[in-house]
Amino acid sequence: MRTRLRTAVTAALVIGLAGCTRSSNESKDSGEGPAGRPAPATVAVTGTRLTAELVTPVDITLKWTGEDRGAAGRIIEFATDPAGPYTILEYLTPDSRTYRHPDLMPLTPFHYRLRPYYGQASPPVEVTLPPGELTEKDQQGDHEWAPPRTVRGKPVPTRPVRNAGSAPSGLKATVEHANGIKFTWTDHADDEAGYLLETRPAGSRTFRPTAVLDPDINSFGLITLPNEKKASYRVRAISYGKQSNVVHLNTGKNQ
Repeated sequence: MRTRLRTAVTAALVIGLAGCTRSSNESKDSGEGPAGRPAPATVAVTGTRLTAELVTPVDITLKWTGEDRGAAGRIIEFATDPAGPYTILEYLTPDSRTYRHPDLMPLTPFHYRLRPYYGQASPPVEVTLPPGELTEKDQQGDHEWAPPRTVRGKPVPTRPVRNAGSAPSGLKATVEHANGIKFTWTDHADDEAGYLLETRPAGSRTFRPTAVLDPDINSFGLITLPNEKKASYRVRAISYGKQSNVVHLNTGKNQ
């Protein structure tokens, strides 16, 4: 399932980007993390083994085996040059073992890799929004509550993301209007690559990332989707682990 990552009022990152990919090489580790920030340089390769199949001339299916112990999930990235830069396609749950990248540019090389991410999530909060959609007043508002920001507060102990006690605390959700929620929390991590806001709509069993944020952010406004009138939310500070092998495919002609 694809997950749409959102920031503030407009979509800043769509997971499932149209790209255009066969073969297996290691490449220079040049990538992007949350909000376009460079991902940490990691040249070592994990035990995860990634394979790719060109199922149509312009559709690629990726599969993998292996475990990344303690990971909260994985990111899948692609590039059209072996040296990068790599772009994040999707944040995946730990049990995911396959990903389909469809409708790609024809006759184009594509390089893929997986990377685990780590971090503890805050306790969830449940939000029930008022019925209806945005009013004219809401639409004309400046949404000053929405942009991601760092709100300074009292100093608190901080720890590396992969250590106990690094999870965000005090997550609070304030309903701003029928489709808008402002989230605030306390940051306890000192080496995060960014934050994920995760959502579990009513009736769903799984939290999935819905927004990716820069390091040190602790205030953020989300414009919700129709299935999020009632949902649970949590926030997670994350850091990235070592990459998998890189697989390379060339797309064919679009028939």
